[in-house]
Amino acid sequence: MTPDPTEKLRAALSRPGIESSDFDLNPETVLPEGRKLRPAGVLVPITLAGDTPRLILTKRSSALKHHPGQIAFPGGKQDDGDVDVTATALREAQEEIGLPPELPEILGHLSPHETVTSFTVTPVVAILRDTFQSIPEPGEVDEVFSVPLAHVLNPANYIIESRRWRGQKRYYYTVPFGPYYIWGATARMLRGLAARVNE
Repeated sequence: MTPDPTEKLRAALSRPGIESSDFDLNPETVLPEGRKLRPAGVLVPITLAGDTPRLILTKRSSALKHHPGQIAFPGGKQDDGDVDVTATALREAQEEIGLPPELPEILGHLSPHETVTSFTVTPVVAILRDTFQSIPEPGEVDEVFSVPLAHVLNPANYIIESRRWRGQKRYYYTVPFGPYYIWGATARMLRGLAARVNE
């Protein structure tokens, strides 16, 4: 049985981190002055209910306007009724995957990540010690799945790839696992977690 990673994660999150963005690998990108970023929170749920710690992720519906079919953390933009981004992440996780809000044990936060869609996303890292029945939100989530935590915490598993976007070549991180192509903002935030844990 794999050792409980809770204390290692807690220690990593207590160390200062570096803010990241979708533009990290594209330093020539000129961001507009005075741009307004909307706050968002995502949950990074790590389940310890099985023999091996695993990270829970979602595959977004292919019918969505933004990021259709992509791999993502449960989460979204902060609403007026949310007291903070942690509350946002917990509310969205309940809506998107049916996670009871009292189940996650919050360990800490990663540094904010700026997205091309003008959000500043705060990843909220949490441990789940008990199982729950995932319920994908119809129309938003096609699949709820998990990958071994060790896979995403290993910096050697990250690959830099590129594609053309809006007429320019853009570089981004990927951390594929089996049939799941984890890339973009999700992979970049996970890369940040891997860097913190391996300091």
